[in-house]
Amino acid sequence: MSFEERLLAFHYVHPRPLNKWKGLLEHDPELKLFQDWSLRKLAFCLNTQESQAARILQAYRRAITMPLTASYEKHFIKPISYLHPAYPKSLTELIDPPIILYAKGKIGLLETKRRIAVIGSRKASSYSMKAIETILPPLVEGGFAIVSGLAKGADAMAHQQAIDLGGQTIAVIGSGFLHPYPAVNNALFKEITESHLCLTEYPPYVKPEKWHFPMRNRIISGLSEGIIVTEAENRSGTMSTIEHALDHGKEIFAVPGSIFSPLSGGPHKLIEEGAKPVWNGFQVLAELRVN
Repeated sequence: MSFEERLLAFHYVHPRPLNKWKGLLEHDPELKLFQDWSLRKLAFCLNTQESQAARILQAYRRAITMPLTASYEKHFIKPISYLHPAYPKSLTELIDPPIILYAKGKIGLLETKRRIAVIGSRKASSYSMKAIETILPPLVEGGFAIVSGLAKGADAMAHQQAIDLGGQTIAVIGSGFLHPYPAVNNALFKEITESHLCLTEYPPYVKPEKWHFPMRNRIISGLSEGIIVTEAENRSGTMSTIEHALDHGKEIFAVPGSIFSPLSGGPHKLIEEGAKPVWNGFQVLAELRVN
């Protein structure tokens, strides 16, 4: 069994970011020794309780007997570990990069040099749609792949507009591929996984959970050189994505909105704090110095 196969099996039962594996990989970089360790040592390296370490070890011993690679191939899922040449270098700058990205679709889109995220509220109004229709055409024409989170509202609008313009889009989801979420976007999910690219850090069996989406947001930010925010409330998942982006020096662009709409609160706060107000895509291109 190769290191990649052992890594896949361990990630299948312990799907955590790379920083959570640090102790284990420092003591057993090839994942060949830990099965013979005491539970105390394994628990120490995983920063968990001995009872949990025992469960992980038992599940791992089952996982290594499973034909994971063949199963992923059957479902057209490509696991990309942090050591794989296709793994995006920009994600390694995160404090907690995914140790494995599960990809479905056109893997070559990870080689796209220019990527920009477009995000906003799940309750986005027609104003977001009009803004996206205005801002995206120059970006798509300029060769940018549009990254978003496949949520309802602004995310779905951005993915669909990129597709309609003949561009490329990358969706990052907060669940495994066997449980796409939300169901209302199933048709869009199917189109993206067949003709564009969908990514997740979760093995296929993992169902969506509330805490997965803030984790997903750091990947959206990490993949992108800038983030465009349409409509968003002051306290929202959209704003958590911005926090990740600011931590890593990404360019933030905010679409101004009506002072009477609560969905303008997020963008206006960002503009007050120094984000670039934008109302067309050429402003974004100029800021990112695209000729």
